[in-house]
Amino acid sequence: MTDKWKEKLSCAIQCAGCKAALKPEDQRILSAYNHEPICLACKKEEEARPDYETVFRNMIGSCMAETELLYSDPAGYCYHHFYPFKCQ
Repeated sequence: MTDKWKEKLSCAIQCAGCKAALKPEDQRILSAYNHEPICLACKKEEEARPDYETVFRNMIGSCMAETELLYSDPAGYCYHHFYPFKCQ
């Protein structure tokens, strides 16, 4: 598989959480719950959920294992769950 996930996720035009439009210069981050790009306001809402810490911890392990097979770049893909990014 190629790096098409980078374009699909980093250049998403809509937040998967609140459905707000995302411009290329808007920061976004991947959701710990569904691995979809969300705006930073939705990320703050995620972090306030009572199960967030457990979900986030589990996501880290599964992200590395699953994406190594699918994308051959687990560090790059999983990195986007931790740090905001923009469309490149």
